[in-house]
Amino acid sequence: MFDDRPWLSSYSPGVPADVEIPPTLLDGLLRQAAQRWPDRVAVDFFGAHTTYRELDDLVDRAVAGLRQLGVGVGTRVSLVMPNCPAHIVAFYAVSRCGAVVVEHNPTYTTAELHEQFALAQSHVALVWRNRVADAQEAVRGTDVQHVVSVDVAQDLPRKMQLLLRLPVKAARTKRAALTGGPTGDAKDWSGLLRTEAGARVPVDREPTDEALVLFTGGTTGVPKGASISHRNLVANATQGTAWAGFQPGAEVVCGVLPFFHAFGMIFCVVLPPMIGATLVAFPNFDPPTVIDGQKRASYTFMPAVAPMFSRILDAAGDVDLHSIKQAFCGAMPLDAATADRWENATGGLLIEGYGSTETSPIALGNPASEKRRHGALGIPFPNTEIRVVDPDDHTAEVSPDDAGVTRGELLVRGPQVFLGYVDRPDETANVLSPDGWLRTGDVVEVDPDGFAVLVDRIKELIIVGGFKVFPTVVEDHLRAIPGVEDVAVVGVPRGVSGDEQVVAVVVANGKPPTLEQVREHAAQRLAKYAVPRHLHVVEELPRSMIGKVQRRLVREDVLKRHPDS
Repeated sequence: MFDDRPWLSSYSPGVPADVEIPPTLLDGLLRQAAQRWPDRVAVDFFGAHTTYRELDDLVDRAVAGLRQLGVGVGTRVSLVMPNCPAHIVAFYAVSRCGAVVVEHNPTYTTAELHEQFALAQSHVALVWRNRVADAQEAVRGTDVQHVVSVDVAQDLPRKMQLLLRLPVKAARTKRAALTGGPTGDAKDWSGLLRTEAGARVPVDREPTDEALVLFTGGTTGVPKGASISHRNLVANATQGTAWAGFQPGAEVVCGVLPFFHAFGMIFCVVLPPMIGATLVAFPNFDPPTVIDGQKRASYTFMPAVAPMFSRILDAAGDVDLHSIKQAFCGAMPLDAATADRWENATGGLLIEGYGSTETSPIALGNPASEKRRHGALGIPFPNTEIRVVDPDDHTAEVSPDDAGVTRGELLVRGPQVFLGYVDRPDETANVLSPDGWLRTGDVVEVDPDGFAVLVDRIKELIIVGGFKVFPTVVEDHLRAIPGVEDVAVVGVPRGVSGDEQVVAVVVANGKPPTLEQVREHAAQRLAKYAVPRHLHVVEELPRSMIGKVQRRLVREDVLKRHPDS
């Protein structure tokens, strides 16, 4: 299937069918950047600048400090902190030790952190000072032997640090939010950085070795640690560089995506040193602050998720955004109106892509040209193969219909496909075949040109009377109803038969629609079994840190509040 790679004819000029993947470890990217662009700003944090030479030196010092804590080849080190320069230093220092970075969402509860620390079997945890007390409780009963407190405020410009020390309520509140309370017996990150950097000692690691563990809960909510190699990450950054045609030593990346997420990791942590880019890092997404960064640094590349683009445009006012030549959107669908609005405001391209934590994370992308198709997942990246199979039998390939469209579960194979799940051999075998094909769990339609469009997640399908209902399809129709600002569609049990019924959960814009209006509208476009039987109106939908609606939590809330839905 697709042996002739029909998508190659849609590649932008200069993008090769296959790219050569450098046989380097991750910290080699930073070393090369420090040699090639020593005085270029590597990280801009609210105007505090760190050059590539300075970043490389800080990493060497951190390596010396980490080694004193017993960090060596293969040791797993947990990072629990927001986007900041210290996070980048820690990431590359762990890599330079030959160790493995384990990323955690810094807003997770103590119980969630405990579960992840235990699963990862980390030896050291580098923790945002604001969460140190929680982390010290979370490490009990795990393999973590050292908790290191990281004060994010120390990365701020000197003027901002002084303002935080003012004896006024606003300063005290902001200081407390950044630094938290006492850190007990936790070690101090700044103390590690004062360690004398020793001679660089080569580590016995290969590009195919584990470099990173990222947690993914998928549709089940049960955390799994995805093991990702140096080669996976270097390959995906290399693919992305070829795809976008970045200019070495000239790009400025807006770093609003969280580093602990695969999307933010590749574009904000791994890519910049590969191309000598300046990263403008933000600890959280705040549109006015992002616009301040644009006025200060003039972004050229904006990786973000769909809801961020409209909020940035709303905050921009009359600020010129034309320096942003390219933007990349992933993780969720982007509506055409937002894409058009962005491209009109910037004069640049907004490219949609697709992937997952298991693909490190990008597997498909729209061409960075007029051939892009808004609403499509895109076409395979260089070095990437796809198949479309029967969701119930992933060994059976699906034949195209009369229009040449192939519909089924998407399988992906390429150098960016992960190693497997940490200590979950059965789950790894369920998604990763011995010959490297990854089951994505997504139903897609692929046209004769190789462009894929998402139909839905297999695990989120609703079965009504034996018929499959795709939530995304229903949601897309319901969004056109007056009064519907946002919507999530889920299935809930109907009696004891194992059958389900469709429930629409709506965020209203003004007067909410009635169930009768929803059903009448849906019946005009959907099969009878796909028409929602119940309607719930809520103030907001639960979303992940990057803005993706979490249908699993929507369903749990429906069942909790209305068990007889």
